[in-house]
Amino acid sequence: MADNIVILGAGESGCGAALLAKAKGFKVFVSDNGSIQDLYKRQLVEQDIKFEEGVHTYAIILQATEVIKSPGIPDQAEIIQKCLKQGIPVISELEFAARYTKARMIAVTGTNGKTTTALLTHHILKHCGIRVGLAGNIGHSLAKQVINDLVDYYVVEVSSFQLDTMFQFRSHISILLNITRDHLNRYDHDFQKYVASKFRITRNMTGEDCFIYFADDEVVTSEMQRQQLEAARFAVSLARHQLPGAFLEGDKLHFNMSTGSDVPSMEIAVTDIALPGPHNMVNAMSASLAALLCDIPLHEIVTALSSFENAAHRLEYLGVADGVSFVNDSKATNVDAVFYALQSYEQPVVWIAGGVDKGNNYLAIQDIVCSKVKALICLGVDNQALLEAFGELIPTCVEANSMEMAVALATDAASTGDVVLLSPACASFDLFENYQDRGDQFKRLVKNKKKVNSSELLVL
Repeated sequence: MADNIVILGAGESGCGAALLAKAKGFKVFVSDNGSIQDLYKRQLVEQDIKFEEGVHTYAIILQATEVIKSPGIPDQAEIIQKCLKQGIPVISELEFAARYTKARMIAVTGTNGKTTTALLTHHILKHCGIRVGLAGNIGHSLAKQVINDLVDYYVVEVSSFQLDTMFQFRSHISILLNITRDHLNRYDHDFQKYVASKFRITRNMTGEDCFIYFADDEVVTSEMQRQQLEAARFAVSLARHQLPGAFLEGDKLHFNMSTGSDVPSMEIAVTDIALPGPHNMVNAMSASLAALLCDIPLHEIVTALSSFENAAHRLEYLGVADGVSFVNDSKATNVDAVFYALQSYEQPVVWIAGGVDKGNNYLAIQDIVCSKVKALICLGVDNQALLEAFGELIPTCVEANSMEMAVALATDAASTGDVVLLSPACASFDLFENYQDRGDQFKRLVKNKKKVNSSELLVL
């Protein structure tokens, strides 16, 4: 009799896991405590997969041989605790999918920058003719792709929530960008538990594998001293070093793949990279190292770097209206992401921030805010924390309760040559459905503003 697989959550990862489980001959049941999107419901119906929505039927779920859960379901959830108490293994979609592919895994994690780095790594490999898939937290189901399994590599963006339920998954190239305080409500407000979660990306790596890490992050380097890592290590830094890896010096990225050489063997000009800011140089070095480890020639990597376009809502340049540049960084939901964003611009910044505060420590970014920001537009239902942190430090500090109002206030505060930056530092759920909705509203208003400017110019 086929093993009984239960999948909790019927989003992209859950539906993908269900389709793969059915393809591999398992008896499959999908349970979603919320509503299932029509797209995923159709896919389940087409494959004759039984499912329920709006409820978890414990009597069915607790008959499972194995449970695959959505990363959005915390381990503390009652249904997960009941499964574990009964001895039912609970794993992630990525853990399940990896069992059924021989493709090599390039896994990317970090509190900030993992989406850009995963997209960039995938872009380089694809541009250079390698058969490569993109999966994980970036919104593409690995399990769904593994059904046909037509690639040689998968670039997988992995969140801490996914890592928590990965046990046998092996990454052949792992990238760890940084670890800063975030999502601590899922880790009993214990930062060390979150650190340990991120380092699960090195789990099962062997001496044949490669670990790329940001050497300037003290949390990462400190934890590495406690870890017994068998994989070859490649350090990425914004300062010169002599370790295998890469560093930024002047206007060039320098690469050294050898363990015994003091002289970097390869260089890439910063001007060849289609991304702004020092943090994106870290992303570019990490992705380039991964590509070099896949035996891609440097000149092909350079060509790919120059043609890359970042994903929406991540320092997304929207253009110029009335001489002012507009940038959508709606995915910046913590202070570290805002720091990286502000670091990217030399021009004066009108900063739109606010939303659901996750316990941000605004002291950590006061210096850069004071040096870069000329006006702060607080966009949220409760802006008290932002006002207390910056109200006396920034010349202009005003409140808005809608995106329309925020853009209008930002436009009034900006002068020719300035940057209006939506980089909220907060979650979006007070005024918006999610960070995408927040960014899309911003983009739409900026687009309309540019249209009005164009029509005015035609009239003149």
